[in-house]
Amino acid sequence: MNNNKKAYIAGGCFWGMEDLFRTRPGIKDTEVGYIGGSNENPTYGSHPGHAEGIEITYDPNETSFKQILDYFFRIHNPTTVDRQGNDIGSSYRSAIFFQSEEEKAEAKEVIKIVNDSKKWDGEVMTTLEPYSKFWQAEPEHQDYLVKKPDGYTCHFERFDTSFI
Repeated sequence: MNNNKKAYIAGGCFWGMEDLFRTRPGIKDTEVGYIGGSNENPTYGSHPGHAEGIEITYDPNETSFKQILDYFFRIHNPTTVDRQGNDIGSSYRSAIFFQSEEEKAEAKEVIKIVNDSKKWDGEVMTTLEPYSKFWQAEPEHQDYLVKKPDGYTCHFERFDTSFI
């Protein structure tokens, strides 16, 4: 029986985050899309308020929500507001879209651990936002760095050890 769960996060351009998460233990699928904004049926050219996010399908017997967040905080800079690398604007914010009070509490716990570690030169600015609706991005954005291995990304593993 399939007991997979989904997690929703945003941390800059969705291409790089998807590419790094796709090979993590316990991750069964990734999709890039738009979340947390004001219009229905957003597109790459029109997604006001939406973050470029990823939907992660995972097996909770193989990985946990906390482990996903731990890796999330290792592959993007959570101390910037509305910015990752060359990408600027609310589309590129660092955000966790929680689906339950348990996920919200776990996210707060991981943020505290990351802040207390002092590995980053600033405080975590990641927003905690209630899950709304995830709108899948256009097909050309799915698996983008698999299709274009030399394509743009500002995501990489900044720390080789976990926070948790």
